[in-house]
Amino acid sequence: MAWVLILLVLFAVCFLYLKFYDDKELSPVAVPASKNKEKDQNRPPTTFKDVAGLDEVIEELHDLVDYMNNTQKYKALGAKFPKGIIFYGPPGTGKTLLASALAGETKAVFYPVSGSEFVEKYVGVGASRIRALFQKARKSAPSVIFIDEIDAVGSRRNIDNNSEKDQTLNQLLVEMDGFNSNEDTVIVIGATNRLDLLDEALLRPGRFDRQIYIGHPNLRAREEILRVHTKNKPLEPAVDLKKLASRTYGMTGAHLASIANEAAILAVRRNKMHIGNDEFDEAIERVIAGIEKKNADIIEKEKLMVAYHEAGHALISSLLEVNSVGKISIKPRGQALGYVLNLPNEDNFLQTKTQLLNRIKVLLGGRAAEELIFGDVTSGALNDLKEATQIALTMITSYGMSDIGKRVYEIQDVNDNETVNREINKIMDQCYDETMEALRINKGPLEMIVKKLLEKDSLNGGEIENIIKEHKVMVSAT
Repeated sequence: MAWVLILLVLFAVCFLYLKFYDDKELSPVAVPASKNKEKDQNRPPTTFKDVAGLDEVIEELHDLVDYMNNTQKYKALGAKFPKGIIFYGPPGTGKTLLASALAGETKAVFYPVSGSEFVEKYVGVGASRIRALFQKARKSAPSVIFIDEIDAVGSRRNIDNNSEKDQTLNQLLVEMDGFNSNEDTVIVIGATNRLDLLDEALLRPGRFDRQIYIGHPNLRAREEILRVHTKNKPLEPAVDLKKLASRTYGMTGAHLASIANEAAILAVRRNKMHIGNDEFDEAIERVIAGIEKKNADIIEKEKLMVAYHEAGHALISSLLEVNSVGKISIKPRGQALGYVLNLPNEDNFLQTKTQLLNRIKVLLGGRAAEELIFGDVTSGALNDLKEATQIALTMITSYGMSDIGKRVYEIQDVNDNETVNREINKIMDQCYDETMEALRINKGPLEMIVKKLLEKDSLNGGEIENIIKEHKVMVSAT
């Protein structure tokens, strides 16, 4: 009988624990004491005017805004709008800001939560929190529920045999099916950078009907984003935001916001009344490479190796015209002892096989320069090798750019695949050999770049190009 008593006690504890969460709602979406107070606090002031560089996405959402603001007009024609929208794409591209702006445009109550907040070790807690969230959203409609990192709770069931997460996902599916569009105006927005992980049941029509990709901003979008983040900052007349945008290829809106803020902080530190190009240049380097280590104690031999390593990257990049070299430095920043700032010649949405191979060669340029000059290599090429390997792997498994076939390999087909591994080695070895040969032919400018670099610690793109032109190096590195 003792074990029966123990089971009853455990059951009672679990019941009270779950009821405690349900009744008190001590969760990330807890209801404040006053319902009106909650509405005031959860109505974001953000609107689409605060979002830059996402014109196409905003245009797509205007119909949804009109629906939420003029529901009866749509009901008269029997029109129903999607219950859910998925924003997917790289981190930092403005998914959260866009959801907040949608709520602001519709004057809806905004419920921002993270998918990870619903995943608990106690079975039933996550499902309870989902119920509580949707109950509040219905009571305060019109409302927008925003679930960031929705893949934490919405990934395919049984993928990790987590019954608690499965119950939470099941509850989310039930709640979305339970919407009564004739009574409630509740929109659910999920955000993820791994759309491929989401359960198919979550993406079917009637739940998350629309999937909208939010990617890296192009040149015009980056300029617009910089204008938004500098509109309340006094800039020197010489600052050209379009030129700054051209130097930030591949950066997200979060990166650009950080650059604008870092530049302002630097201007304050230097007792300036306006933010100038020097502050923006320094801010870009801080965001890309980290904080400069002014008192770093580097032995001369290592400094020389770093100089050749970075010169190898810069020279190969220039020879192959992969990018314009903006700056090369052997001043330590973050974890890097040196770095090269590359500026793409144009915004490309597609890359050819030749361009991808040339990117690998640029990444291998540092390691090849070390071996050419010292007959030995250092550990400094770790990140270069990782990135080069990933490009080669993607070429083989996703783009069909290899000798093993024009097909796409699934993730499970890649692990321990000897054929794929041999092809990666083949691509890497061929690129490395061609890079080494290019550096042998162009050893003169390589030595001159290093000489100037050791004298000044850094060189800008114009100085590097002048060195190359003066020594009449080959145009091609292949």
